[in-house]
Amino acid sequence: MSSSSQHLTNYAAFTRPETGITQIGHLNAEAGTIQPLSLLSGYPIKDLYQVIEAGPSQIVASGSALPLSSVKILAPLVGRDVLAVGKNYMEHAKEFNASGYDSSDKVDKPSHPVIFTKRATSIIADGEDIYLHPEFSKSVDYEGEVGVIVGKVGFRIPKEKAMDYVWGYTIINDMTARERQRDHKQFYIGKSADTFCPMGPVAVPKEALPSVLRVQTHVNGELRQDATTDDLIFDIPTLINTLSGGQTLLPGDVIATGTPAGVGIGRNPPIFLKEGDEITVTIPGIGALHNRVTAVNATTERLASQSVFNLDNAARSLNGTAGLTIINGKPLHYKRLGLEDKNGVVFVHGLGDTSEYFSPLIANLELQKRANVHLFDFEGHGLSPTHPLSVLSVDSLAEDLAGVFSHAGISESNPGTLIASSFGCLIALKFAILNPRLMNKLVLLFPPSLPLPDDSRQVWRKRGELVRTLGMGAVVDDIISEGTTEQTRSTEYVAMSAVRLSLLGQDPESFAKACDAFATAEGDLPLEILDMKPLIISGGGDSTCSKEVVEGYRQRIKGARVEWNQDLGQWAIFENVRAVSAILTEVGL
Repeated sequence: MSSSSQHLTNYAAFTRPETGITQIGHLNAEAGTIQPLSLLSGYPIKDLYQVIEAGPSQIVASGSALPLSSVKILAPLVGRDVLAVGKNYMEHAKEFNASGYDSSDKVDKPSHPVIFTKRATSIIADGEDIYLHPEFSKSVDYEGEVGVIVGKVGFRIPKEKAMDYVWGYTIINDMTARERQRDHKQFYIGKSADTFCPMGPVAVPKEALPSVLRVQTHVNGELRQDATTDDLIFDIPTLINTLSGGQTLLPGDVIATGTPAGVGIGRNPPIFLKEGDEITVTIPGIGALHNRVTAVNATTERLASQSVFNLDNAARSLNGTAGLTIINGKPLHYKRLGLEDKNGVVFVHGLGDTSEYFSPLIANLELQKRANVHLFDFEGHGLSPTHPLSVLSVDSLAEDLAGVFSHAGISESNPGTLIASSFGCLIALKFAILNPRLMNKLVLLFPPSLPLPDDSRQVWRKRGELVRTLGMGAVVDDIISEGTTEQTRSTEYVAMSAVRLSLLGQDPESFAKACDAFATAEGDLPLEILDMKPLIISGGGDSTCSKEVVEGYRQRIKGARVEWNQDLGQWAIFENVRAVSAILTEVGL
């Protein structure tokens, strides 16, 4: 263990309420702080499983320590059932057998380790409340225990090597509904109720602890249990040997080793827990696990908020928690530039673009000095995440665009300008048809053919399939080839790099979802009902927006103006921003 990480051994899981992101830190209970930890690479450690796999030499402090009041402490390990042992201290085995609640055996000392599991949903953290379950049990009891944490994969582990498989220890309170334990002839039901496995507050590697651990339990300040691991009937090597005899143990598995004498059923008469009781289980070197008994069960609400799905394209926004704005009920990357008291200008990028595509144009036209500019990445592109259950379509993207207009304060009494590029033009046209009074100018840069030809739909479907299996690199060259001029590809190296970076920076699954959305868009739009005079810009470098395509737009939209530049392609702003700026300046933008 390196000297720099030797003292960072009180590993606690925590979350910051403002982000909801789980991290691992070193808890200093005396100072009331938690020090976030990272790997040497700077990667923030997310959970104890990563701590175990990385090893202490890879772990360093990251940033400043945080006050405990600013974070929520979590259980050190979650997501797996806890492996547990019953009747493993002689005096407890006697008190349990004499209590009338033991239906597992008729003798005090078991011949083999008594093994059961506690359901993962029963795990709670230090400081969280234990639910009394008044309709489930009238005999709720405590059991302070040493929790062993497995450090590496093992199968049929011999006793003499068992301690090599121990990573470290934590504290567990093996809460029990005694009559359920008795009536069901086994322990699982009585041991797995919601909140019945308080764990924590930290996990500590074995190297930082003595070889013999003392566990003590206090109820409302009164010492009830006091024993050491020397008192175990079946020691830790025996438990590991037994558990691994027919199953593989995994790093992060937790073994609750059994409880000493002094539980509630050991009293005469028995003393069971009641609302308001406070239980503290202490192991020197690890700390103290505090929990209070309550009549409120928060487990269902907590678990109901969890999802098996993760956001796609969310890593750069810290899992959708940082730098995003809720628009139309979705977290989108949105930003405003310029002057709030000027007319609004909204930009919609295309497939494989981001809102940054328009930055050279905004700078060249100095729009930030004379307009109220609104930029956003549509769902799944740029920095905007997308949920796996969210079905993307031109209609849904048009609804999001309406949300942007609303967020920007653009209204019928204060209409704005809408500028769209490539497939973003389909979004803009759908929006314009539904909301004609929200804009006074519409600019379409290289709009695709309407209706989209079947061969084009097939191309984009196949591209979606390709990126899902081979990544963005599989489609970049083809997209560049069909959307830029030969001159640009052979001479404008910076522009080509910008295009490639834009495409390669897309999340493959999110890009594929967008490909599907545009490939399955409705056959046509009623362009003839548009009561505005849009500007349509295209050029010779875009095979999907030929002269015939833009002529079709001009004929169908009354008053449409077409500007053609043979030297421009679909990525025109990257290729020749001055040429695009000149056209827009000429028409009064």
